[in-house]
Amino acid sequence: MNLLNGPEFSRLQGAINAAEMRQRVISNNIANVDTPKFKRSEVLFESLLEQNMGSGNSQFIGRRTNARHIPIGQSSSIPDAKVITDETSVMNNDVNNVDIDREMSLLAKNQLNYNYYVQQLNHDIKMMRIGIEGRA
Repeated sequence: MNLLNGPEFSRLQGAINAAEMRQRVISNNIANVDTPKFKRSEVLFESLLEQNMGSGNSQFIGRRTNARHIPIGQSSSIPDAKVITDETSVMNNDVNNVDIDREMSLLAKNQLNYNYYVQQLNHDIKMMRIGIEGRA
């Protein structure tokens, strides 16, 4: 029985991984705030996940128990987070485009998101444990 391989856990795991990657990218941006010609980067995950999940139209997806089975419906794989670099904007005379105030607010937002994702994952595991053991 694969309780932890469901789509909910996959999405949470992808979100946690994206938040970890975002932490590294934002920290790198902050560290290079005074570096001439440095271009800030950012992580895309939520928009990729939204595109992958579609516009809310649920579609029947068949479960494959053998690799030789014919797939039915869409694949519901979780996309990987991507790092993109903003080459177009300029903040300073040295062509650096890092805004320290924006980066610090993004860092705080990312920390809150990460804490929420971990809390949600812990809650889901706790509910499974209660369901299996039959007690709180």
